[in-house]
Amino acid sequence: MTYTLNLNGLIPKFPIIQGGMGVGISLHQLAGHVAAAGGIGIISSAQVGYREKDFLTHNLIANKRALYNEIIKAKEIAPQGIIGVNIMVALKHYKEMVETAIHAGADLIISGAGLPINLPQFAQHAASKVKLVPVVSSGKAATIICKMWDRKSQVIPDGLVVEGPLAGGHLGFSLDDLNKNINVIDLVKEVQEAIRPFEEKYQRSVPVIAAGGIYSGEDVKVALENGCDGVQMATRFVTTYECDAPLAYKETYLKVQKDEIDLIKSPVGMPGRAIMNAFIQSPPGNKACYYHCLEKCGITTIPYCISNALIAAANGDVNKALLFCGANAYKAKRLEHVSDIFNEIKISLS
Repeated sequence: MTYTLNLNGLIPKFPIIQGGMGVGISLHQLAGHVAAAGGIGIISSAQVGYREKDFLTHNLIANKRALYNEIIKAKEIAPQGIIGVNIMVALKHYKEMVETAIHAGADLIISGAGLPINLPQFAQHAASKVKLVPVVSSGKAATIICKMWDRKSQVIPDGLVVEGPLAGGHLGFSLDDLNKNINVIDLVKEVQEAIRPFEEKYQRSVPVIAAGGIYSGEDVKVALENGCDGVQMATRFVTTYECDAPLAYKETYLKVQKDEIDLIKSPVGMPGRAIMNAFIQSPPGNKACYYHCLEKCGITTIPYCISNALIAAANGDVNKALLFCGANAYKAKRLEHVSDIFNEIKISLS
């Protein structure tokens, strides 16, 4: 059976979105090769300029410059491919990063870590080109976004990513909800029901993409057979040769055991899933903010600076780092190519 993901005219060969992973884990190499293989490659905008010389002194300028260049480089790898950007609502300079992504020619923007209520307004001058895809974890969140976009901008999303509780990184659930064994496919159905009135009003479908815990080709098949319009995969792509993460980062995934992956309380105030290394179990504390990257940050009370911890991971200093991962990261046993993953998915769907 053939499965098609249609994001309001944007149609990849495979109904696969590679999840955005920051800082520095999904940049132009990974996104470009995923796009070249027929999926949708996603660059994470989170502190994307961490390698720029003026990153500390001119953080916003460095991040904008780096994001622009990463998009251009990804498109050079996949001239006919689809390249998007993941931009967190929680970023202090959210609007500026959205505008930079559009200016560089991003094909879509995926936005979570908060409700992207103003995203259509920030993208208004290019709304006919760039596709806008919020990340939600419930039908209620999807309804709020659709209502606000409809009322303020007379548009609805081009797609919705529904992130379930098995995802890595920041999660849109309370810790209590994360212990309720919620199935992402059930969440997808809930969101599909919630957005139906808006689909009817605008006379077009809004594809709903499942994310979180989808690791194998068989997982992809199960999600699509159960009514998901597409899937988003992140963790599986970390242990590829093409992933922008350093080898030391990839090796932590290859070595980690299932019981070494757990939920944490992130400094941004949200639950997250990560590898429970010594740094996370005994955080050093934080008394300064060098980046001013988040709209809300309890600078003197947080257990550590999340930017410093993620930059350490991107630089391969894995013993002093926050290593986000999905619940199934322990399944990684070897390095592989992006093309190997797509071949596995192709076989599973054939």
